[in-house]
Amino acid sequence: VQLQASGGGLVQAGGSLRLSCVISGRKFTSNRGMGWFLGWFRQAPGKEREFVGFITWSGGTPSYANSVKGRFAISRDSRKNTVYLQMNSLTPADTAVYYCAANEDGSASWDYWGHGTLVTVSS
Repeated sequence: VQLQASGGGLVQAGGSLRLSCVISGRKFTSNRGMGWFLGWFRQAPGKEREFVGFITWSGGTPSYANSVKGRFAISRDSRKNTVYLQMNSLTPADTAVYYCAANEDGSASWDYWGHGTLVTVSS
């Protein structure tokens, strides 16, 4: 399984950005992704990686970290094998490298990771 994140960039505080993560690989597509969990994480400079949120590929209600709840939204497009992270009301504290990740059974272990995409929020 491969994940390719994109959409990062420079945005002013208060602005919005949408990240995309395309998932590929026979292990994912062979069963149309059923049972898979897709997550977003981020790592700010000098800090540890932190959980942002996740969605089940079957379309369940997304779950979010408190730090982004109400501002970020995760969705997926099964036709495009893509999961999105819509980020609104961005602040400089949201500056980080954002990663998408996947696991196939909802376990605590995120087994597949994409390369990150950098989001920089200027004040």
